[in-house]
Amino acid sequence: MNNSHYYCVIMAGGLGSRIWPISRLARPKQFLEMAFQGASFLKMAWRRVQGVIPEDNILVVSLERYREQVFKEIPTLPERNLLLEPFNRNTASCIAYATYAILKRDPEAVVLVSPADQVINDVEDFRRTVLRGLDYAAGHDELVTLGILPTRADTNFGYIQTDGPMMDGRPVRVKTFTEKPEKEIAQVFVDSGEFLWNSGIFIWKASVIAAELQGLAPEVAAQWREWDKYISTPLEREYLEEIYPGMPRISIDYAVMEKSERVMAIPAFFDWADLGSWESLYEYFAVRDSFGNAGYCRGKNLSRDNQGTIVLSPAKGKLVAVKGLKDFMVLDLPDVLLICPRDEQSIKDFMSELSLPEYEDYR
Repeated sequence: MNNSHYYCVIMAGGLGSRIWPISRLARPKQFLEMAFQGASFLKMAWRRVQGVIPEDNILVVSLERYREQVFKEIPTLPERNLLLEPFNRNTASCIAYATYAILKRDPEAVVLVSPADQVINDVEDFRRTVLRGLDYAAGHDELVTLGILPTRADTNFGYIQTDGPMMDGRPVRVKTFTEKPEKEIAQVFVDSGEFLWNSGIFIWKASVIAAELQGLAPEVAAQWREWDKYISTPLEREYLEEIYPGMPRISIDYAVMEKSERVMAIPAFFDWADLGSWESLYEYFAVRDSFGNAGYCRGKNLSRDNQGTIVLSPAKGKLVAVKGLKDFMVLDLPDVLLICPRDEQSIKDFMSELSLPEYEDYR
C-alpha cells in the first residue's frame, strides 16, 4: 500500500493528574519538557512519526481548552488535523473521533495511534517497528499493538500475554491483557517470557477499528451513530457538544482490545518510557545514588540518610536539604511544595482535596 494511506493520531488530551503538581489542569504533561530532550512530549511525539507518516496525515486529538497550546508546540499543524474534544472521556472516545474523521477522508486509511507522553530515544528503531506494523496492518484485518519487552516487574504498566516466540519481531497472537498487576504477579509474568508491556501504541485499518467499536463497544459507538452526517462539516462542534455529555468514560483497552479476537502484538526492542506516574518518573530520572534516591535540582542538593526518595527543584539559587526520608517525594515548585510518600495513592488523596474552591489556582 502506498504510504499516502498511512495516518497517525497523537492523543494529547490527557490531564496528567497522576504527576501533579508538575502537570496541571492549565498545562498538562503533554506540553511540558520533562525528559531532558529540549522539547515537550507532544513535540517529541510529532517529530518521531514524521519520518514514517506524511505530515498532512498526522492528526492531534486534544481538548478544546488546549487549542492554543497545541498550535504553539506544532505551529505547522493544519487546522483540520487538530481534533478537539469538549471533555476528556478517555481513549475510546478519542480514538473513535479520530477514526471517523479519518474515514471521512480516506476509507483505505491505516492508522498509527500514539500517546503524546512517552519517551523513545531510539527514533530510527521506533520508525522501523512502526513501518513494519503499518505494512502488516495494511494486509490484515487485525488490531496491532506494539509490546515492549519488560526489563523489570513494574506494576505501573499493563501486560500482554502472547502466544508464540517474540524475539524475531514478527507479529504474534495476543492471548490476554492484564492491567497493572500486583508485584508478585508481575514478576511471574516477566519470568515466564510470555508477556510484554502494553505500550498503548496501536496500528490498524480505520475500517477495522470502526467495526470493532460497533461490535464490541456499542455503548461508545451508539453516541457516534450520526458521525457521517456531522464530522468534518460546519456542524461538527455543535454535534460534539451534544454527544459528549453522554459519552462513556472508558479506555480503548477495556472497550475493545481485551474483548477482540483479532489482536496481534509486535514485540518492540526500542527503549521506551511511559512517564505517566511519579513511580515511572522515579525510574526514569538518571541521577541515582547508591541508596536508590533520584531527582533533579538546578541549585544544590544536600541529601543525607535518604532511601528511595525523589527530590525535584527547578530553582537555580536554592539549596534543597533533605534528611532521613524513605520512599518519599520532595517537590519544590514556585507555587507548590509537596512532601509525601512516593506512591500513587498519596497523589490521589491530594487530587481529591484540590476539588475544593480554595485550591482552584493549584489544580
